[in-house]
Amino acid sequence: MSEADAIERVDEPVTVASLVADLRELGVEAGDALLVHSSLSALGWVSGGSPAVVDALQEAVTDDGTLVVPTHTGASDPAGWENPPVPDGWIERIRETMPAYRPAITPTRGVGAVPETFRGYPGAHRSTHPAVSFAAWGADAEAVVADHALDDGLGERSPLARVYDLDGDVLLLGVGHDASTSLHLAEHRAEVPKEVIENGGPILDDGERIWTTYETVERNTDDFAELGADFERRIGVRKGRVGAATAKLMSQRELVDFAAEWFEANR
Repeated sequence: MSEADAIERVDEPVTVASLVADLRELGVEAGDALLVHSSLSALGWVSGGSPAVVDALQEAVTDDGTLVVPTHTGASDPAGWENPPVPDGWIERIRETMPAYRPAITPTRGVGAVPETFRGYPGAHRSTHPAVSFAAWGADAEAVVADHALDDGLGERSPLARVYDLDGDVLLLGVGHDASTSLHLAEHRAEVPKEVIENGGPILDDGERIWTTYETVERNTDDFAELGADFERRIGVRKGRVGAATAKLMSQRELVDFAAEWFEANR
């Protein structure tokens, strides 16, 4: 979406103050643990861009709360890349030369402008998984991102599970359920057949770059939109407008528990 399109979507600039007011109206409260998936362009023209969105989210949950965002990267095994794939002859060379994942430096990929901005904010902590890291800020930030396991990086030893422990909420800010990483935690918990695959990435080990391999459950988002629609009908979410975006707020525990049962019934 162009900047002109963003201007056309709103009657006046979206500001930190207006975003906070919209988030409060939606149901975000001080002290909340909040996992956010977002689209900056969906909000309309924001005065200050992605930093204004981060400022508003922090103001909404306050220092007593915890803000969590996915900060996933491209630091994975190129043999599995599909969008786009790379020539077979490149794969080993990429494995040999890709710089190590470094939480303070490695940029995000495919998760939007807000996470890319958020990962470098003062007080933000980022987990150590090279491919599916999360960043967190606030009262429980360090605990949320600590001990992020390489194997099953969206499973029980992930920030997703720590948000579940905190009885946190999920905020979909201009995005659909297909963007909701919490559904991957439900995939891990569901008693359905799972295919375990090997992945890998470059990390630092005692300051030395190494290529590490790990196992993960093969993930599939094809039915996430259908699952999300069923969740909204049967359990319910809080819906509203934040800026120009459609926003949905829901309990992560309710979502994960519902999704695990849904996968068992439908996969």
